[in-house]
Amino acid sequence: MLTSRDLSLIATFTGVIAALGLIPAIAPFGGSVPITAQSMGVMLAGAILGSKRGALSALLLLALLAIGLPLLSGGRGGLGVFAAPSAGYIFGFPVAAFLVGLLTERIGRPYRLGLGIMANVLGGVIALNAIGIVGMALVLRVSLVKATTLAAVFMPGDVVKAVLTAFIAVGVHAAYPGLIPARRQQPTPAERVSA
Repeated sequence: MLTSRDLSLIATFTGVIAALGLIPAIAPFGGSVPITAQSMGVMLAGAILGSKRGALSALLLLALLAIGLPLLSGGRGGLGVFAAPSAGYIFGFPVAAFLVGLLTERIGRPYRLGLGIMANVLGGVIALNAIGIVGMALVLRVSLVKATTLAAVFMPGDVVKAVLTAFIAVGVHAAYPGLIPARRQQPTPAERVSA
């Protein structure tokens, strides 16, 4: 059951993802999929809110896009964005936020920079790009190898975003330590026997 606090956090991070779309996109070498800062917002949602709330914030963004709000970089919105070459990345937003959040929850409190970077890279770079590459291949009708080659230009920037996200998450979790659950302590030998 979502509390009013959960709902406000979800809405806030939907706004963060949308606001990062205001940073102008770069289309390297005239590519059909622009480099944007919005994937960093997706990683932030997962790294700060956890799996469920992070994914819901990205799903809310998709719903707002579907009704026509121009929340993607370049002021794009509407149903047409779900058929564009970047559609795989857009559909991957909730999955990436969920995976980053799930890995962050597994790490538990306190949030640790190195493990946070790993969680962001696995969920927000590798998983998101895998979904995006499949989407690009389908829409552009090219092979997965060709789509991967087209997407390769994004990878260094995505890793930088993953690192920045972890640094931001360290500060946020230090200020608000209850956003993710505490790491589970291993039971003692006596507790294992009594269980």
